[in-house]
Amino acid sequence: MIRVVALVHPPQAPFELACVTEVFGLRRPGMPARYDFGICALEPGQVPTLGGYTIGVNDGLEALESADTVVIPGWQVDDVPGEIIDAVRRAHRRGARIVSICSAAFLVAEAGLLSGRRATTHWRRTEELARRYPDVTVDPDVLYVDHGDVATSAGTAAGLDLCLHIVRNDHGAAYATEIAQHMVMPPRREGGQAQFVRPAPAAERDGSLGAVLDWAAGRLDQPLTVGDLARRARLSPRTFARRFAADLGVSPGQWLLAQRVDAARELLERTPLPVETIAARVGLSSAVNLRRHFHARLGTTPAAYRRTFGT
Repeated sequence: MIRVVALVHPPQAPFELACVTEVFGLRRPGMPARYDFGICALEPGQVPTLGGYTIGVNDGLEALESADTVVIPGWQVDDVPGEIIDAVRRAHRRGARIVSICSAAFLVAEAGLLSGRRATTHWRRTEELARRYPDVTVDPDVLYVDHGDVATSAGTAAGLDLCLHIVRNDHGAAYATEIAQHMVMPPRREGGQAQFVRPAPAAERDGSLGAVLDWAAGRLDQPLTVGDLARRARLSPRTFARRFAADLGVSPGQWLLAQRVDAARELLERTPLPVETIAARVGLSSAVNLRRHFHARLGTTPAAYRRTFGT
């Protein structure tokens, strides 16, 4: 029996805690119990949640001393109490596996357990995590990263993906699949969290290059080049490329490719057009080319993306 303890802290994110409880804490008919689950907090008692209700927690940080796995289901405050940092470090030194869901990666990084390592968190906070902890290699695209002793997940529901991954490692694929079937969800999801990130709003088109960007975005079906954009801006290609990179942080070619893939996403979501037709409409010439760039950027295929997000 593996002892799993969830460390909660106000205001607790209820969904993240529910994900951990669903996988490790429920007893299911016909399935052997293989996890012993508990919840603890720095201050036991009634812990407020983001949902407006409270949960009763009986155990304090001493519960971490007997945990084989410590799961931190989200972290909503900027400061981490020193007592929690010390308790998590002690558990890790003792050999406990430390698992963070969503923004709890900030707590694990603060404890120094991600230094020199790859990690992830919710896509809205990956840049902040990389900025605050420059010794951590932040991967914004994956659903989770597992080093064996420490694991981090992307936003919210990616916690389920990580928890099922842990169950697969502990007890095999068949047991994890049975849990997933009880939850009516796939044992594994295709792709990473990049497919859930919406394109940046048109604010990036403000400034001196805005008119050129709008002009190019309306002609994605045409074979545009950097030279075409530079002529439209009445600049030399070299000057245009330099100014473009300074203003937007990417090269004109990278920006064009991102616009083409995002346009393909919208057509996959809203139309039944064949992939070959979509590729032509967004200027990627062929279905093979679209699939290659789509997978490189989003970690999934156009067909899988349509099954998930198509209307």
